[in-house]
Amino acid sequence: MTYAHTVTLAIPFEEAVTRTRELLAEQGFGVLTEIDIHATFGAKLGAESAAAVGDYVILGACNPTLSERSITAEPTIGVLLPCNVVVRRAPGATETTVQTIDPQTMVQLTGSPKIKEVADEVDSRLRKVLAGLAPSAA
Repeated sequence: MTYAHTVTLAIPFEEAVTRTRELLAEQGFGVLTEIDIHATFGAKLGAESAAAVGDYVILGACNPTLSERSITAEPTIGVLLPCNVVVRRAPGATETTVQTIDPQTMVQLTGSPKIKEVADEVDSRLRKVLAGLAPSAA
């Protein structure tokens, strides 16, 4: 089972993070959380661990309207929210990878027709974010 949508970009990491945030906002998503894995690994595990992971940020994106529809339909769905968007660049790499969850994963886990409706809309919006980053890749 594939659970992520992915694009690979020939742009710097910082630019990819900034552009991803902008495109998420255009699709009605706010970023509730940002986890800098590189910095966290450096602080908790040491410089070697940070260097091994490279640049790696997890953006916890949320569209309140879609989240409300999901939670109303299936209160337990909250364990899968918000939608994580990963921006990463391996050490020494020349390209940056951006990944979003495939919202159909939620449908497979719940089997709920109401969740499928929301997942279809979330999927459309997240694919537009990726397409905006790499128009020829999405």
